[in-house]
Amino acid sequence: MIRLFAAIAVPDPVAEALVARQQGLAGARWRPQESLHITLRFFAELAEPVADELDLALGAIRVSPFDSALEGAGAFGDEAHTRAVWAGVADSEPLRRLAAKCETAARKVGLAAEHRVFRPHVTLAYLKHSAPERVGAWVQENNLLKSPSFRVDRFGLYSSWQGPDGTRYDLERDYPLL
Repeated sequence: MIRLFAAIAVPDPVAEALVARQQGLAGARWRPQESLHITLRFFAELAEPVADELDLALGAIRVSPFDSALEGAGAFGDEAHTRAVWAGVADSEPLRRLAAKCETAARKVGLAAEHRVFRPHVTLAYLKHSAPERVGAWVQENNLLKSPSFRVDRFGLYSSWQGPDGTRYDLERDYPLL
């Protein structure tokens, strides 16, 4: 079994600017620069034959390259239990189309439909026992975040591995946009 998701890697210059914001929040487990990405579809743990079928389905996706940008910041969870802080991704039709095609690929190989609404973001930190007022202050301090536009000309299939130092993501396949 392999835990997989489809994502767009955040380009280095944009990721470096995000890393510079990763401070001032006790209880935050900040994500390393190489782990910053925009998740298109989480697939969960899959058997190797299903993963192979998924690879073929994702490789057949045809979407033209497009521009994207990050904007805003927020948190997932509620006041009593905030789980993560994130940078927002500017909404765009091409990004939604790519995510929808990843969803179609998942359904094609027999995976259940994703019931959560697609909300493009880059997770910056997972939180444990962070004071709600500090989370709110961090979001307010970063809510005007806006990155330069960047070209999205590929996406990838990533594996997720839990280890003693946290979660590691490995690029398993790379799919150029055509």
